[in-house]
Amino acid sequence: MIPVGIVGFSGYSGAELVSILLRHPHVEPVLLEHRETEDRPRPIYYRGPRRLPLSAKLPLVFLATPPEVSLELTPAFLDSGAQVIDLSGAFRLGTGENYRRWYKEEHPRPELLAEAVYGLPEFYRDSIPGKRLISNPGCYPTAANLALRPLLEAGVIDRESGIVCDAKSGVSGAGRKPSLKTSFVEVTENFSAYSVLEHRHVPEILRTSGLEEGELSFTAQLIPIERGILETIYFRLNDALNDHNVLDIYLHRFLNDHFLRIYPAGQFPDLRAVARTNFCDIGVRVDEATRRAVVVVAIDNLVKGAAGMAVQNMNLALGFPETMGLL
Repeated sequence: MIPVGIVGFSGYSGAELVSILLRHPHVEPVLLEHRETEDRPRPIYYRGPRRLPLSAKLPLVFLATPPEVSLELTPAFLDSGAQVIDLSGAFRLGTGENYRRWYKEEHPRPELLAEAVYGLPEFYRDSIPGKRLISNPGCYPTAANLALRPLLEAGVIDRESGIVCDAKSGVSGAGRKPSLKTSFVEVTENFSAYSVLEHRHVPEILRTSGLEEGELSFTAQLIPIERGILETIYFRLNDALNDHNVLDIYLHRFLNDHFLRIYPAGQFPDLRAVARTNFCDIGVRVDEATRRAVVVVAIDNLVKGAAGMAVQNMNLALGFPETMGLL
């Protein structure tokens, strides 16, 4: 059993990660204590992985932490010889310019930002093995890029007409730290948009899809459920294609991917279908006469959008089958 560390194990994504790794046949999750505080929330799980200090020498460490904590801890883990899989946005944007534009500050370690590989295996699988710093994708961009990039690669989207991504997420996507906007009274029986035109996940969609900022309108919305992301994406096609033509593009592109489920023509996923799984489900509807197309994509934000994807990346990094511990 290979010991792998988890920093941030008391958060939603970190706890999901521990839960998955406890089922993995070849790794042992080790809890790494970061900061002790009097108001630390109780763990979400009750089985007993080992706890070690941050100074423990481990071959691989997950950081399920806010960006500022990941930026603080990553250099020391890399210097110790550990591979790092970071679940925050600290190393996702590729360039200091992107980071400055969306995070409103300078990146303190631009050399690590440039070194990090973007850990979306369906598109960057061959780049992950052997890398010491893997940046796990955000939840919204995971769904959006899995839905959009195959069609953009095939050249069937009329980019001049623009793309609208209407994205809805459960409250766990905001993390476990208490805040007014995610409190029960604010969220229940409510439905709200946030970070309109300035969401930090937008540059990830642009970077992976190849779209320009002016070609994509993305709006994130909070719905009063625990988990799940459902994105409804609207665009026009270059040619008079039908449902089956578009579905064939997905089926061909994801032929060897285990976690993509493509629905028959006219059928669409819902959140219940993907809850607590590492699947990404996609459905399509096309109006041939007007060339309008709608793609509906669903994932679990804590699994395929965070911990499950991180385990895919770990499996690739350590030489295990990509599906191990996830199916």
